[in-house]
Amino acid sequence: MSRVDAFRKLHDNVVPLRLPNAWDAGSARLIESLGAQAVATTSAGFAWALGYADGRQLPTDEVVGEVRRIMRVLKVPLTVDIENGYSDDPASVARFVMQLVDLGIAGINIEDGPDDPALLEAKLAAIRDALAKSGNDLYVNARCDVFLASLVDKPLQVDESIARGKRYVSAGADGLFLPALSEPHDIEKIVAAVRAPLNVMVVPGLADAQTLGRLGVRRLSAGGAITQLVFDQTRTLAKRFLHDGESEPLGNGMAYSEIQGLFANSGG
Repeated sequence: MSRVDAFRKLHDNVVPLRLPNAWDAGSARLIESLGAQAVATTSAGFAWALGYADGRQLPTDEVVGEVRRIMRVLKVPLTVDIENGYSDDPASVARFVMQLVDLGIAGINIEDGPDDPALLEAKLAAIRDALAKSGNDLYVNARCDVFLASLVDKPLQVDESIARGKRYVSAGADGLFLPALSEPHDIEKIVAAVRAPLNVMVVPGLADAQTLGRLGVRRLSAGGAITQLVFDQTRTLAKRFLHDGESEPLGNGMAYSEIQGLFANSGG
């Protein structure tokens, strides 16, 4: 079974596929070692780790380079968040996606954000055309930011998400990702209307994975939350060290030998 087939099968579940998003090769390998069935990237974490602000600013060669490093150490399927594909030109987006396909990824997230839904439709169609011509496959998750970015007034968000979701699936998306969707009634209504696996992202007040599964959610992402916690912990420890220079607070980390062991067979 190919990585793409294996990844697609992980969406056929009762309890959602849980993806603690990685931000670089080291975090991806650590997450894999904890038993993750697949690894997803966080575009925000990717950007920050590479020294860029989040928000469609990453050069595509930086993304390709980091994905290459992750694929070198990973055995489970990898899905990559590519924001809007870093271009408004569908053909350019498709060429970029094929560079990632050549590295062996299993899936992508690609978003609409503030763009006209027709633009994401065109990108999805271009990606599917490029895949078909090359004889490749890919799990394409269409991220719709209606809830996250309040693209329409709150009473209209469910219906707008359903309308966009149907358009994106018709254009070639395998799944629908609605970050900031959290209300059980809204989830059930969208699941009933859009015939594609629904992906939600952790937010305060979101139900647990078991409950989300009963509502019809098939994929649960951590998004940038773990990266933000790592940055927060680094800030706290570095600030204390800079202030008083004490070694004791820094002596409780993951053992050097344990971290080394994660990369024992990585070839570098």
